[in-house]
Amino acid sequence: MKSIKYLTVLAVAVPLVLGIGCKKKEEAVQAPPAEEAPITVKKEEIVVMVPDAVKGKWKNIKIEVLNKQTNQKSTIVVPMGSEVAVPGSKMKVKAENFLPEFKMEGSNVTSASNDPKNPAAQIVVTEDGKEVFSGWLFTLYPSTHPFEHPNYSLTLVGYTPAS
Repeated sequence: MKSIKYLTVLAVAVPLVLGIGCKKKEEAVQAPPAEEAPITVKKEEIVVMVPDAVKGKWKNIKIEVLNKQTNQKSTIVVPMGSEVAVPGSKMKVKAENFLPEFKMEGSNVTSASNDPKNPAAQIVVTEDGKEVFSGWLFTLYPSTHPFEHPNYSLTLVGYTPAS
């Protein structure tokens, strides 16, 4: 008789402990969708500070252009502050700034020295007169914030000091 009581207790206790049994299924209650407020993200403006030790010390940058359709590579030389057409395309590249030792702290970008330890060029690319890229190309880290285009890739491959 004790074994029957023991089995009865087990038959009731085990499902309760495991959370199974004859419970009414609880229906998930969803809250009505809240009105979505637009999310405003304040984008910090990047401030580029070219130190006096760097200003005017670099003549041009050299950019390798890869035509992804033909797999042809060419190099264009872009004088600082000037714009050069990319052959065979409707694109132009302008060299805004060159920082031989690129350094970023918060929203400030500068060069730690005039030694090319981490060369970076700030460029603007236009196609058919419309800006399609504004950013930095890095010699040591070409895949960091690369120029994205279906037909062309641009890589910073060189730079020439001013005489």
